[in-house]
Amino acid sequence: MAATGDPAAATHVPVLLGRMLELLAPALQAPGSIYVDGTLGLGGHAEAMLTSCPQASLIGIDRDPQALDLAGRRLAPFGDRVHLFHATYHELAEVLDEAEVTAVQAICLDLGLSSLQIDSTERGFAYSVDAPLDMRMNPEQELTAAEILNSASALELSRILRIHGDERFANRIAQAIVEARDVAPFDSSARLVSVIANAIPVAARHTGGHPAKRTFQALRIVVNAELESLAGVLPAALDALAPGGRLAVLAYHSGEDRLVKRAFAAATSDRVPAGVPAVPAGYAAKFSLLTRGAERPSPDETTLNPRAASARLRAVVRNQEVS
Repeated sequence: MAATGDPAAATHVPVLLGRMLELLAPALQAPGSIYVDGTLGLGGHAEAMLTSCPQASLIGIDRDPQALDLAGRRLAPFGDRVHLFHATYHELAEVLDEAEVTAVQAICLDLGLSSLQIDSTERGFAYSVDAPLDMRMNPEQELTAAEILNSASALELSRILRIHGDERFANRIAQAIVEARDVAPFDSSARLVSVIANAIPVAARHTGGHPAKRTFQALRIVVNAELESLAGVLPAALDALAPGGRLAVLAYHSGEDRLVKRAFAAATSDRVPAGVPAVPAGYAAKFSLLTRGAERPSPDETTLNPRAASARLRAVVRNQEVS
């Protein structure tokens, strides 16, 4: 039901769409059910959920106004079942307050870059095309990748690349960036790619993907405070679920998945010391796992949609209240 004349929506391939429907749709069968898409993007998951669950309505959240506009066009056929909000997903509680909603039945968080942001080469997310070093998901914020590159110390840059990009040549790249900006400030992605490639040993330049991939990932995560936002939304999302409500999260790198794994482990654990023979009333886990570990896309899906290759899916359900 994608809006006609919308090429972005037509080419958008939601990751693990079938599995996401299996996990979340059972909670959206009753009249008045509410589905929250905290990372709406181009609306692919939302469109499928609204189609499969005709009793449900959508609260769609995205920090990117261009994505909200395109998703709004795509989802227009669903009429007043769709309610869109310009916000970052860690503002979930505030959005639900504004929508006058106290509990929801299902939440989807599809983290990382949307297809729109990847394909909008002028925004500087892609290392394959020369563009301004922007990388802001929300163009209204001030911090850009160029500002980080031109102001952070070599130590700070190295830490960013190592922690958020798992870059083993972080020190070499950071030093090369500092030396290059002393000649001229960074303003374009092509120059940054060249500096990164020259900083990496020749033998390593053709292994492990594009040499700039990890640096660009790390800069994007810091520019958009992605891990801080994720750490904020996970407790809010769990708290927003009604009994029987479900939360599914798609992560795309180890830092994201680690936060999700820890939050879900805590939520699905009884709050008593190990070895206690019986769990007292009120101390049993409030949630149960719907997935065993992190589920990955099939080889067939990654062949059709290479962007799904690094996806990790985890999901939980809120247990029914026990008196």
